[in-house]
Amino acid sequence: MNPTRTLATTGRVLTQIRHDPRTVVLLLVVPALLVGLVAWIFTDTTVFQTIGPAILALFPFIVMFLVTSITTLRERRTGTLERLLSMPLGRSDFILGYTLAFGLLAVVQALIASAYALWVCGLDVKGDPWLLVAVAVTDAVLGSTLGLFASAFARTEFQVVQFMPLLVFPQILLGGIFLPRDQLPAGLKEISDWLPLSHAVDALNAVATNSHDAAYVGGQLLIIGAFAVAAVVFGALTLQRRTA
Repeated sequence: MNPTRTLATTGRVLTQIRHDPRTVVLLLVVPALLVGLVAWIFTDTTVFQTIGPAILALFPFIVMFLVTSITTLRERRTGTLERLLSMPLGRSDFILGYTLAFGLLAVVQALIASAYALWVCGLDVKGDPWLLVAVAVTDAVLGSTLGLFASAFARTEFQVVQFMPLLVFPQILLGGIFLPRDQLPAGLKEISDWLPLSHAVDALNAVATNSHDAAYVGGQLLIIGAFAVAAVVFGALTLQRRTA
């Protein structure tokens, strides 16, 4: 791995995205608008205060997964990756460059979505709001790294979408968004413990209700980070030069 080549890859990706206004809007604006839509739907109820933290984990996670996986796959389909790897650029440089680029975008996205939820939609957070932002950022980065991992196995954009029922939907269903995880049937609770989005939702709920201390939230962040690192490592090991 060469830091200079990694940072050059990061800069190239950010430059490409900057010249694509639709992708910029999708990455930075749409998650906040979706959070706002949920808040609007439940204006006269307390539902948003209950599910708001989980929603803050869900939308950035999904958007980052889709955009990262499709963008990386496009590099392979167009032969860009093959040309890059024929130069002094290793797979680790490529993957880490993409991880940094989309990680930076995930940070901005999570900051915008969190600020919108807190100060526009009125999400009530009893704990430290900056802890909420930290979890939201880590969760968005996780979506990016899982997108990188999924792109290594997909051959078309449609196949990327097909990975959602495998990698994303189970996490949504078992992550505590629709039903608290401690109320899940026997067996499903244990499965949910191994799903990274579950830990993001748990951490966000803990901050929102102030039901656990900062050490608990920090532990959840470490677990989410471990999943993200594992996704990057496996993505680098399985990356193909070109889609057949």
